[in-house]
Amino acid sequence: MRALLRPVRNLCACAAVLAVLLGAFPHASHAQQGPSNQVPGEIAVKLAHAGDLPGVAAAYGLDPTPLSQFGSRPIYLLHILGGASPNDLASTMLGDKRVVYAEPNIQFQSPEARQAYSWAVGGDAGAYVAQWAPALIRLPAAQRITRGTGITVAVLDTGVDRTHPALVGHLLPGYDFVDMDSDPSEVGVVGQDLAFGHGTHVAGLVALAAPGAKILPLRVLDQHGVGNIWVLTEALAYAMNPDGNPATHDGADVINLSLSITTDSRLLRDTIKAVTCADPQPAPGDIPCLAPDGRGAVVVEAAGNAGSTTPEYPAGDSIRGAITVGASTQGDSLAPFSNRGSWVTIAAPGDHILSSVPGGLYATWSGTSMAAPLVAGAAALVRAAFPTLEPAKVVDRLVGTSANIGGPVSHRVDTAAALLQTGGGK
Repeated sequence: MRALLRPVRNLCACAAVLAVLLGAFPHASHAQQGPSNQVPGEIAVKLAHAGDLPGVAAAYGLDPTPLSQFGSRPIYLLHILGGASPNDLASTMLGDKRVVYAEPNIQFQSPEARQAYSWAVGGDAGAYVAQWAPALIRLPAAQRITRGTGITVAVLDTGVDRTHPALVGHLLPGYDFVDMDSDPSEVGVVGQDLAFGHGTHVAGLVALAAPGAKILPLRVLDQHGVGNIWVLTEALAYAMNPDGNPATHDGADVINLSLSITTDSRLLRDTIKAVTCADPQPAPGDIPCLAPDGRGAVVVEAAGNAGSTTPEYPAGDSIRGAITVGASTQGDSLAPFSNRGSWVTIAAPGDHILSSVPGGLYATWSGTSMAAPLVAGAAALVRAAFPTLEPAKVVDRLVGTSANIGGPVSHRVDTAAALLQTGGGK
């Protein structure tokens, strides 16, 4: 595995952390274009046979020594030796029978970074627990049944502040796929790096919803909220078997993806199918179930913040065992900024949500990135209460017991109902 994002080692000075950030909240009209949507000079290629690599590399001007390989499978990240566009080269390669698929290594930003808004400092630990969202989705009642003990939720994001009081005791060691080291701490400067604090905020909401669960922090986005498909897929595979030993159960039961991509990716789609173990009998050549015990993980995906019906990914792939989350308001309606459409499975509170940010502080942020971890926490509670349910049945239960709020995403998660009522998971 290899880091494909430029390492950034700026540390946040204590004085900067204490600064009050003026947060702008999401409006679809403020959407901005993210970075170039492909990493220059890189292409992801799946071959029919590993032995075809030298010939394919020679035919298309690729370095035959891979930058990285997806496990032992014939899926490679390759360097383009000439100046060919990754997109153009991928299109050309698809006519070759030796090539199953080829695609650029797509680069993306988190939804909140793409819309260019961040968080506003304010509140404390008491306000964090007492805010409107937990009561609306009936977390207190759900947590009287289970707090998620024994469940692991992987958070693939910008990293975490390990010292934050809201997260102490909740975190597993994790890994940094940006700098490629064992410290997935957030890196950045308050007020300068737009996405700094995103992962800490998201992790705090998982801890709020499922306080007994453990959080596996995996840093896949830099301080600007920028990531790429290859790093994301490597982290998804890692989340399913962190110690590399199939005999131990240390993988994620739930994976939170508070990120979205405007371009579809076959590699990402196939990887998430393998994470949820959605297909018990994958076709020859497909990525098999990545969970050593075969149970798979529930994948929770943010729908995106463009206020649009245009699918973003991986949410738009509608994979069994994955659930796409839109953002709702305190008034129990869909937030104007939230994406919507038949591909958005459910809503959860995502408007003006208070959670942890680096430096031991609390801050308010809005976005589908805030809604997703509340559903990830709900999924953790369901998995703790019903440990034999496969990911698709966990999703069925969350949807089948949800509250009808009408509107373009008609149902909002109800955690107590998911645990108490006979619903879609039975």
